[in-house]
Amino acid sequence: MITSAPTAEQRHADGPGRSPENSLASGHVRQRTVHANGLDFPILEVGHGPLVLCLHGFPDHAQSWIPFLDRLAQAGYRAVAPALRGYWVGGAAPDGSYRASATGQDVLALIESLGAEQAVLIGHDFGARAAYAAASLDPERVRKLVGLAVPYGKGLASAFVADGDQQRRSWYMFFFQTRLAELAVQLNDFAFLDRLWREWSPGYVQPAPARSALNESFAQPGVLAQTLAYYRQLFTPPSDAAAQALEALASRPIAVPSLYMHGADDGCISAQLSEGMEAAFTNGLERVVMPGVGHFLHLEQPDAVFDHILRFIRI
Repeated sequence: MITSAPTAEQRHADGPGRSPENSLASGHVRQRTVHANGLDFPILEVGHGPLVLCLHGFPDHAQSWIPFLDRLAQAGYRAVAPALRGYWVGGAAPDGSYRASATGQDVLALIESLGAEQAVLIGHDFGARAAYAAASLDPERVRKLVGLAVPYGKGLASAFVADGDQQRRSWYMFFFQTRLAELAVQLNDFAFLDRLWREWSPGYVQPAPARSALNESFAQPGVLAQTLAYYRQLFTPPSDAAAQALEALASRPIAVPSLYMHGADDGCISAQLSEGMEAAFTNGLERVVMPGVGHFLHLEQPDAVFDHILRFIRI
């Protein structure tokens, strides 16, 4: 499905320096920690009602979801954005894994720790990967699933090997396998990350407060190495048979009603790689490609993306 994206006011996360107990946005977003799957996850939370988990990707953090959390709360939902494992000091994976199965288990454990039977999952980038894995591992715990910017299925993995265009887009993934990566990313106030944002969302400029808050999060001790581990484990299977079996379970066809959205101008992953995804979704998939939008579509066109999502989760 191809749909147009109307011009919308940009919505951005607040900058750093707010007390955890203070409002982080107009909707009085609260910050606290929740213990799940062996980790104390920092979460942002607002509202009451059915649970919606918003899962961030790289190079990003939970604060980017604040405008969505506010709007979901206004629509009658309990909206929560957790940090993914590795994205905070003390957040290193207890089992050493940053694979899809591990992050999917984190999502399922968070649903339980937050006292819910089910949740709607909205995931962007690696957050989408975590949401897919959770839905594959335990579809009964996921009411509806929304994936943004990273498609599901074997097509993406094949593209890393056989698609020259995607290999060009994914140059940073291969660079992250080297020992130079951690030093290079930090140079010149994380200019490397600025380049990724420019290349992935060509029509979007991060506001200075959002950029500063993001760079501060990656500058925390251990965080950059932990987040690069997602990429360093991406192309190699786990060494033991039990972990391999769990990864296979986390990549099965998904039996949850699902919505997928991708920006046509995404410089990170081609929207064409989401074609044919429907085969991996046994309970229906709606696919939306938004013209004139890049990788961070929920920041570039927040009104249009939110309207699509709200309509879908209310059906």
